[in-house]
Amino acid sequence: MKTKIIVTGGCGYIGSHTAIELIKNDFDVIILDDLSNSTEKTISRIHKITGVTPTFVKIDLKDPLATSTVFKMHNDAAGVIHFAAHKAVGESVQKPLMYYKNNFYSLLNTLESQSEHGINNFIFSSSATVYGTPNTLPITEDNETQRPFSPYGNTKKIAEEILTDFTKSNDAFSAISLRYFNPIGAHPSGEIGELPNGIPNNLMPYITQTAVGLRDKLMVYGNDYLTKDGTPIRDYIHVVDLAKAHVKAINRLIDHKQQQPLETYNLGTGNGFSVMEVIESFERVSGLKLNYEIVGRREGDVPQLFAATDLAYQKMGWKAELGLDEMIDSAWCWEQKHRKHNTSK
Repeated sequence: MKTKIIVTGGCGYIGSHTAIELIKNDFDVIILDDLSNSTEKTISRIHKITGVTPTFVKIDLKDPLATSTVFKMHNDAAGVIHFAAHKAVGESVQKPLMYYKNNFYSLLNTLESQSEHGINNFIFSSSATVYGTPNTLPITEDNETQRPFSPYGNTKKIAEEILTDFTKSNDAFSAISLRYFNPIGAHPSGEIGELPNGIPNNLMPYITQTAVGLRDKLMVYGNDYLTKDGTPIRDYIHVVDLAKAHVKAINRLIDHKQQQPLETYNLGTGNGFSVMEVIESFERVSGLKLNYEIVGRREGDVPQLFAATDLAYQKMGWKAELGLDEMIDSAWCWEQKHRKHNTSK
């Protein structure tokens, strides 16, 4: 019998890549998703890549009865990897109550339902936003968490506090929170990748959408920061490397290797790249000149964010392997393939 893992939000960007890595590692994957920011076509794309069609259940995890029913059906699962959440920073500022309601109800109902049915391993999809503006670099897991700039980021910080309290109160329950830095890229097949609704909040899809002609130009927010070229520096990580970390994390819990009820790990490369370095990499990989304009700073942006990733390697045996050019090449391949599919229908 294969070990069963429930992946909430498994049709989304990081969730779908993680589902692929789980299948490659011989797990039986159950995907739960309300499709509010994703598509069921992802299931067939996962099949095309892996040769396996994961079980899919369309469900609103804000509904406690429906959530409990699904977890009862799959009470033989070994754990849950929880991605289900709204995630657009700008939208969260405009609609904070929607974000708090969705992200907390789905989390609380998942935790309650899985523990009710004896599924006691939990991986949480967190974010480096929980560090706010760091006092020291690189950022280690010991850095103090702060109130993030957006309601979205705040849902991640509060969710970790909920997990701290819950794991303390339930000796049987174990959790790992994975704090992502800046995931970019796509599966090397070009079958799945990042597909944000509306105007992208993140740099990479904005670059590829500009290059493909969907956006007129890329706005570079500020070139007067105290960095190597004046533009903000971030720690970009390939989504496939990120997905592999989730497999390492769930195995750590299944094998009872965790040393604390809730463990937290940074997921990044440990290297910072500036906005201009990302643009230059894209131009080098694609052979295109990108139309961009340097404008004023964007409120809430900090000059530099990059991770210390030693702990993930020491405890889980994980480290990022793919470089910036590989991240960008895969993202560009996905963008072109996706637009070609859409225009050919």
